[in-house]
Amino acid sequence: MLRMILPITGSLLLCLGVVAADPSDRDATAVAGVEVSASDHQWVAAAEQQRWDLVRESLTGDRVNVDASQPDGMTALHWAAYHNHARSIAALVAAGADVDAKTLYEVTPLSLACEYGNLRAVRALLDAGADANAVRRGGESPLMLVARQGNANVVRSLIKAGADMEDKEARGQTALMWASAAGNLDAVDALIDAGCNVETTLKQSGLSALMFAARHGQSAVVMRLLDSGLDVNTVANPKRSGGRNPRNGMSAMMFAMESGHLQLACDLVRRGADPNDQRSGYAPLHAITWVRKTELGDNPEGDPAPRITGSIHSLDFVRQMVELGADVNLQLKNGKSRGQRLNPKGATPFFLASRGADIELMHLLLELGADPTINNDDGTTALMAAAGVGVIAVGEEPGTPEEVDRAIEMLVELGIDPNVVDRNRETAMHGAALRTFPTAVRKLTSV
Repeated sequence: MLRMILPITGSLLLCLGVVAADPSDRDATAVAGVEVSASDHQWVAAAEQQRWDLVRESLTGDRVNVDASQPDGMTALHWAAYHNHARSIAALVAAGADVDAKTLYEVTPLSLACEYGNLRAVRALLDAGADANAVRRGGESPLMLVARQGNANVVRSLIKAGADMEDKEARGQTALMWASAAGNLDAVDALIDAGCNVETTLKQSGLSALMFAARHGQSAVVMRLLDSGLDVNTVANPKRSGGRNPRNGMSAMMFAMESGHLQLACDLVRRGADPNDQRSGYAPLHAITWVRKTELGDNPEGDPAPRITGSIHSLDFVRQMVELGADVNLQLKNGKSRGQRLNPKGATPFFLASRGADIELMHLLLELGADPTINNDDGTTALMAAAGVGVIAVGEEPGTPEEVDRAIEMLVELGIDPNVVDRNRETAMHGAALRTFPTAVRKLTSV
């Protein structure tokens, strides 16, 4: 019969690989080079099951291996740390338990206690001399784990015990980055107050704690980091952009708005972020066009639209950004013709909204003063973009046949000539053919 296992969180199961053992097996087994008998397995299981009287009673005899472990390396001290039982931790340590014992996944009792924010266990282990900087297989330190969990008192206890605030795990992330992404303001406060470096960035992506917080919509943490002296307009400069890495020049504001945290993006402008910043290649009013209507393909641009957070929706965001100084007719500075792709250089927010046949956004931009006659650098009109000029993945571009038809009607009514030929010798009819929308072809034929 399998030994009884108490309910354990999924993260612990994944992290520690807890497996069942058979207490009826009377043969000794070797774990980490130590002979472990069936009775030792049962004794460790007693700690797992919080049978503390039995654990302490067993310590009075000579028959117990105090460092006995289960097949995954979990010792009685690990389970006492997991259950936050300081009295049993003290008893086990006094009996000679290895305070820095590691599981097969290099998890120490202190690491486990920190993962769950168990303050009593952490203090007991630190008092017993536990290594505050012992890392797991992926380089995760106890400080990182509790920074993600959020118990600021544990954070302070670790720092007092000598935990390295600048230590990095395998991906280069620090405890402050973990706390910031999780939105643990108290932990962020504790780290900043202790003097951690708030400007550390990842080598590959260029992300900082501020950018992690902005991307995850952690508004309070973002403002706390800015209060520490960070420049709101600082940007990420990854070694290589594209794919899952951010574009060069992405600011906290752009991370926030492209992740759907539109209220936070507006708040960052109020804190001094430039609403017309194009260092990432696009300004917020351009980027909102694909936040609202993403591509549909199996690529980074084809990810689902982000879930909007905060108190405003995307059209409110556009209104607020214009009120805060965003130029509704701002043209993109960068870009070039690339075969059949639509040249972004010179494109306005209205031009890009037309490309996605986003009727609601087009109407709002016109209301706010957008000029629908501004073309891109190739002389491509908004009507041509709506019809489909630049489409390279049929069926994956935003805009349904009905939306495209309405956009064409709207743009023709605004006076845009459907027969314009751009520098690539394309017309709106070429675009409709590229989309393979028969109704769009008929619509253009009839105007």
